[in-house]
Amino acid sequence: MKQIMVRLPPPHIRSNMSLEETVASRRSVRRYRSEPLTLPQLSQVLWSAQGITGAGRLRAAPSAGATYPLEISVAVGKQTVEGLEAGVYHYEADTHSITLHQPGDLRLGLARAALDEGFIAAAPVDIVICALYARTSYRYGRRGERYVHMEVGHVGQNIHLQAVALDLATVEVGAFDDEEVRKVLGLEEQIKPLYIMPIGKPW
Repeated sequence: MKQIMVRLPPPHIRSNMSLEETVASRRSVRRYRSEPLTLPQLSQVLWSAQGITGAGRLRAAPSAGATYPLEISVAVGKQTVEGLEAGVYHYEADTHSITLHQPGDLRLGLARAALDEGFIAAAPVDIVICALYARTSYRYGRRGERYVHMEVGHVGQNIHLQAVALDLATVEVGAFDDEEVRKVLGLEEQIKPLYIMPIGKPW
């Protein structure tokens, strides 16, 4: 398969909503409109998750020892993000781009792997936060697993607050069959899914 790489629009560091307003407005939402997201919206959400924010390639969320064990996959449906074809994409933090990993709309398979939660298939985009534990455990041993789980919480909250600032909605989903999610996304065995976060405009 020919590799397809999409450069994302540069992120913004100011918005019309304060941090305090996003915290106060944050809610878990499970019903989404069918309206597509724009590429700038997807760009902003991915940047908030793992984007580069400073010298030394530091990222938007804290990471123990700057080991950055998390990998971000994005499941996109047909015409659910303007300008993107359906498929599973991988976010490349260093270049702020996404690369097509698997073609096709795999949201239904993802929903089935998540205990048949239909809102995962209905949302325009599903972000799946995964971990490569060895990156952190290599330095911190068994304690590294705890640090990875802390980090996924940081990233989940960043995504959630960024979604609110964009007038979008999401929910953190942890109830799923890990192995089935890994198979749907075509992930290598050592990459473990931790969170599914559907993104869309709320009803």
